[in-house]
Amino acid sequence: MQAIAVQEFGGPEVLHLVEVEKPVPGPEDVLIAVKAAGVNPYDTYMRSGTYAIKPELPYTPGSDAAGIVEKVGANVTRLKPGDRVYAEVRTGAYAQFALAHQDQAHALPDNITFAQGAGIWVPYGTAYHALVQAARVRAGETVLIHGASGGVGTAAAQLARSLGLTVVGTAGSPAGLELARRAGAAQVFDHSTPGHLDQLLAATGGRGFDLILEMLANVNLGHDLKLLAPRGRVVVIGSRGEVTLNPRDLMSRRASVLAFTLWATTPEEKREIHAGLNAGLRDGTLQPLVGREFPLAAAADAHRQVMAPGAQGKIVLIP
Repeated sequence: MQAIAVQEFGGPEVLHLVEVEKPVPGPEDVLIAVKAAGVNPYDTYMRSGTYAIKPELPYTPGSDAAGIVEKVGANVTRLKPGDRVYAEVRTGAYAQFALAHQDQAHALPDNITFAQGAGIWVPYGTAYHALVQAARVRAGETVLIHGASGGVGTAAAQLARSLGLTVVGTAGSPAGLELARRAGAAQVFDHSTPGHLDQLLAATGGRGFDLILEMLANVNLGHDLKLLAPRGRVVVIGSRGEVTLNPRDLMSRRASVLAFTLWATTPEEKREIHAGLNAGLRDGTLQPLVGREFPLAAAADAHRQVMAPGAQGKIVLIP
């Protein structure tokens, strides 16, 4: 089968399309014929060797996959060959076939395409964990989503709106602002515009935000603290470096900064996440927005695009 292999850590140019053996499922595994693979920013960090998790070389990137069950292990009871699934895979998703433990593969509703399915686990799992499990949001609160046009941002906007929150989003281009609106933002602001922080605060009537979802903490976190309402909280979802904070901005508001990695979620948390996402996907409340599709051989271009400014929906690879 064809797969993307990383032989050494480095830039996008280290992603090569190669021929490898098809993986063989163990007793608890399912073999998935991958129809689409999600491209996430963390994939680029791992490829460069700068991520907290450093895989053993060589490896195939990617954890998000959607496709059709090809074969199941002897002890698998939840799924059968021919089932449509989305999965958090054990072997790399950037391939024609990938393995997942049966507990990590989930039925893909018929109203969701494979390309959309490749944008479920990391983006929507992150959004659900941030909003529901970390921040414990309540209907009626106001949330600011920095980077509301990317994969996680659009997922968070859809989910927050469905939970009864008022959503304000930022993006860096007219197309991104429109996408944030489509995802559920009641108001949108261009974060590249001078004075946008004052505009954001004014959008709350000067009260501030109950919650801020932060995708680029090293740039925005210090400013976020000044935008919080009393007892407000920031959930750090992404960061690319260090940041300097003034603790008094937290103290005066009795505010808090929360952070997590999706990989540290417990089995119980994951079961709750998938139950919540499944309901939203089936009733149409949650609809992954696909920005661009790349062929598997163009994985390097996909990695460049996912890190470029002006994200517009989910980027996926099509084997």
